[in-house]
Amino acid sequence: MTPMRSWKGKRVLVTGADGFVGSHLTERLLNLGARVSVLVRGSSVTGTYKYELKNLGPFRKRLEDILAVNVASPDATEMVVANKPQVILHLAADAYVPYSFDHPFEVTNTNLYGTMTMLHAALRLPKLQRIVCTSSSEVYGTALAPSISESHPLNPTSPYAASKAAADRYAFSYFLTYKIPVAIIRPFNTYGPRHTYDVIPKFIDLALKNEPITIYGSGKQSRDFSYVDDTVDAFLVMGSHPKAVGRAVNFGTGRDHTINETTQAIVKLTGSRSKIIHTPHRLAEVHKLRCNPALAAKLFGWKARVGLQEGLRRNIEWHRKNRL
Repeated sequence: MTPMRSWKGKRVLVTGADGFVGSHLTERLLNLGARVSVLVRGSSVTGTYKYELKNLGPFRKRLEDILAVNVASPDATEMVVANKPQVILHLAADAYVPYSFDHPFEVTNTNLYGTMTMLHAALRLPKLQRIVCTSSSEVYGTALAPSISESHPLNPTSPYAASKAAADRYAFSYFLTYKIPVAIIRPFNTYGPRHTYDVIPKFIDLALKNEPITIYGSGKQSRDFSYVDDTVDAFLVMGSHPKAVGRAVNFGTGRDHTINETTQAIVKLTGSRSKIIHTPHRLAEVHKLRCNPALAAKLFGWKARVGLQEGLRRNIEWHRKNRL
């Protein structure tokens, strides 16, 4: 992989920086000596954007600048251009899949038009070295092969997944059309400290409270769960390695675990007395997601380092200290 020292002194902008993965990425960049600015969700009041930091509070004084704005607004383009980053790591998104069922327009606005806003800012930054656009394993839909490589068809099954697939392909089109240094990262189901929604954090919270855990459907649906430290490594590679430009690359462990298996592991590791309950399946359910990380290994020497049991142990330990 590209040496981490390549980030020292570099002007980096992270969008969605106060979110789960974004906050971990921002923290790592600061520790590597990067000059980090962040774009966070802001609400406009009398023409001024207001914001609150839920994850970045401890790092606020170390940040170069905080851009508080709606990522899909024209104001965002102007603020990014004025910030003059050398690298843009674009993570800002409405990422909760069920939210997209009832709010497809809002999700598309953030995920697609927010990405286009960043791409248009990139067009006006002649010294930009890289813009990394965050896609998702959800763009593939249910796996048509034992594992999913980058050549797998894009078959999004939810409005969220469709918005990410559209943004993914728009980013690639801007690379082809305008020759800007785009790299597209497709991470598989990331979990870890600071995550507040999706299966693992929800089930850890319920297990530690000895409350019933509800699984949608049979629980035989499976996911390739990637610990956040490995996903952050992937972002750093995509933001710095020369072979990432013009590529869409998968990052995952190469192993999938059923929801039943994952739930049982959480119950065991927490020593919980929670009962496991099954309800009808969720809308737009993807049945199997397993990453084929061969391209990431070939191009960058990247490999996930944290297995599910160790990742769950770390996540549970953090949750005991910070959420109970």
